[in-house]
This record gives sequence, structure tokens and C-alpha cells, in this order.
Amino acid sequence: MSANVLTTWRPMTPDDIPAVYALSRAVHTDYPEREAVLAEKRTLFPAGCFALDAGQSADGDTRIVGYAFSHPWSDTPPSLDTFLTALPARPSTYFIHDVTLDERTRGKGHAAAIVPMLIEIARARGLTRTMLVAVNGAEAFWGKSGFVEASDTTRQTTVREKYGPRAILMGRDLSAI
Repeated sequence: MSANVLTTWRPMTPDDIPAVYALSRAVHTDYPEREAVLAEKRTLFPAGCFALDAGQSADGDTRIVGYAFSHPWSDTPPSLDTFLTALPARPSTYFIHDVTLDERTRGKGHAAAIVPMLIEIARARGLTRTMLVAVNGAEAFWGKSGFVEASDTTRQTTVREKYGPRAILMGRDLSAI
């Protein structure tokens, strides 16, 4: 990525899904999800899906160097690579499914920039809690963003059954902000 290219978060479009899927496969080798599952998340709640756009490549394709999926949900994170079918009619929390960056894009503040945007979406829908599953050592980043590890051991066990033994369920109370 050229240093003079402006990299910005923007709403994800259906045309972004192939690039998002390719980045997902490259970054999340231990957490694969089918392209159709990612596309469904975007279709069900486009307001919570973003692409980190680094402009066009030499061949004219848009360079997606990051993405975020989030949506209203219930108390337990959905399983990986599973169709949601529908969002809950009365959600209890806002689930940040994934914030992913290309390795060369990390450390430049892009992940920190999307978090307030996701929290604002949750608050605009009247939700006072957020939830996510930290993987690949991301719990330190999420902790700096105000998320804390869930103390409920039963829910942690359920998350680890779905996402793997190092996964950590984290949340953030939005009622105080």
C-alpha cells in the first residue's frame, strides 16, 4: 500500500464481498467462513458492515485492506460459518462479529477508528451492551477499547466450543457512555 493513498472506512457493498472473503481466508486461517455466510451478514444488516478501502490497485480493482461485520444480536455469539437466517426481533446486545485488517495495514489506527462507529450504531438502535469474541490475541486491543472479558464461565465455555480454546468472550456496557 502506497504511503500517499488515503485509506478510509466506508459502507461495505455487495461488490466488496469477494475481496472481503479473500482477506478473511488470508487472515483467519483458523476461523474460516464461507463467502455466502459473509454475504448474508452484509445483507441482513448493511448498516453494520464496513470495508477499509485503500483505493484502486494497478489493474483498477478496489483494494480492500480491512473489513468489519457487526449486527444486533442476543446473549450468545452465533457459531462461525453459520447462516444467521434473520436477526432477532428484540436484540439484547450488539455483536461485533469481526474487525479484520490486512497485516500491512495494522498499527495505523484503523481498527481503533472503526470501534466508535460500531458503538454509535449500537447506541442508535437503543442497545446498551456490545459483545465480541476476541481471537488471535486481539483481547489486548479490545481491552484498550473498553471491552472486558466476560466473567460468566458457562458463556466462555460455549464460546470456546464454537471458536476454539483461545477465544475470549468480551463485552462493553454502553449505558455509562
